[in-house]
Amino acid sequence: MTSIFQSLFRGYSPWEVALEIAVIWAFVWTIVRFLRNTRGAGAIKGFALVVGSVALAVRILGQVGGTDTLGRLRFLADQVLVLLVISLVVVFQPEIRQAMSRLGQTRLFGRNRLQAGTLAGEVAEAVDFLSRSRFGALIVIERSVPLGSLTDGGTELDAKVTSSLLQSIFWPNNPLHDLATVIRGGRVWCAGMQLPLAEEGSVPSHLGARHRAGLGVTVDTDCVVVIVSEETGSIRIAQHGQLSGPIARDAVEEKLLAYLESDTSDPTSLSDSKSASESAA
Repeated sequence: MTSIFQSLFRGYSPWEVALEIAVIWAFVWTIVRFLRNTRGAGAIKGFALVVGSVALAVRILGQVGGTDTLGRLRFLADQVLVLLVISLVVVFQPEIRQAMSRLGQTRLFGRNRLQAGTLAGEVAEAVDFLSRSRFGALIVIERSVPLGSLTDGGTELDAKVTSSLLQSIFWPNNPLHDLATVIRGGRVWCAGMQLPLAEEGSVPSHLGARHRAGLGVTVDTDCVVVIVSEETGSIRIAQHGQLSGPIARDAVEEKLLAYLESDTSDPTSLSDSKSASESAA
């Protein structure tokens, strides 16, 4: 085995080999980092592992068998690998596009915190009004994992996020008020969207379908959901399959900004808040 690797890297200095390996590793790590939260991330990683293993095996067999012995096999393998790579781009095009869009939203470009702060302020202002008026609301803020076909049944708006727009959507006489509104890329993408319900018993018994829907959509995605109760006006936030306890109106902006800026929520704080709310109830 040692002689095989020596023959593969014959003619290259150790520094050149180390530099090439470092560049390849950095490239692979960057791709994995931006694809890790997409729905097809697991399939893409497995696909890449198979392709890499096949390519390496063919190269090693070619070195063992000589230049001419497995020449045709290497040629066919190279052509198959090209077709597989093209198929990967075509099949996983939505995931790749989503990863590229995340690249433009990363904090390296210095816009993420400003955008999150503006979004949190507008949503918090709307939620304050809705809570005081006892108007139920379900606001889904999409993050790195797209909601996909879940938004197909909604009414597309693609409008700037403002407090007044959110208030008008959830006004009781508005036909779209009783379902969810989705914010995507800093814009109100659609309203009147039906969400999957979380399992029965996953929320306290005094909470209704609106809270089950808000919790259900966070199980398979990393979105942040703000829920306003129509009966009590209480405000809660759901993320990663967990529901917070009631949040004071003047604390919504700070809490929401913390959720939006973090990669993962604090499970301990969520559990403590949930336990406290259940105890209070």
